[in-house]
Amino acid sequence: MDNRQAIGSWISGPRAAAEEMGVDFGYPGQQLGLPQSGPGSVARFGRRLGAVAIDWIGCQLIAYGLITHGDLASAGNWTLGLFVVLSVLTVGTVGFTPGKRILGLRVISQHGGRLGLPRVVLRTVLLALVIPALVWDRDGRGLHDRLSGAVQVRI
Repeated sequence: MDNRQAIGSWISGPRAAAEEMGVDFGYPGQQLGLPQSGPGSVARFGRRLGAVAIDWIGCQLIAYGLITHGDLASAGNWTLGLFVVLSVLTVGTVGFTPGKRILGLRVISQHGGRLGLPRVVLRTVLLALVIPALVWDRDGRGLHDRLSGAVQVRI
C-alpha cells in the first residue's frame, strides 16, 4: 500500500474508508423515510447553523438594547435566556423559530407531525448546552434532536 493512500484514509475518517470498501450508507434521512432532496428532506448543517445564528443575533440585540440598556457584560446571560424562551415558544407552537423560517426549515417529530411541549423543552435545553448539538448521527441530526425524537427538515 502506498503511504499516501494510508494517510488519505486516516484523514478522511472511517466512513470514507468503509465507502471505499463498498459499504452503502444511503442518504441522510433515508432511515427515517424522508426524501433525499427538496421539501421534507433533512436540513443540512449550513442552514441549521445559519438559523441558530439568526436567532442568537436577534436575541442578543434584544438583550443588549432593551433589557440591559447597553450593558454588554450582562447581555450574554439574558441572550441565552431569551434564546431558550424563543425556541420553546416558537418551536412548540408553529414548529420553527424566526431564523428557521427565514431559511426554510421546520422541526418535526421523527415519525411526522409536531413535537409535544415536553420534547420541545428537552430539545431546547440540550441545544442550550451546545455540546449535544455538536454530536451528529448518520442522518445529520444532532444529539439534541435524536434524544427528543425530532428532525429538522426543509419546508
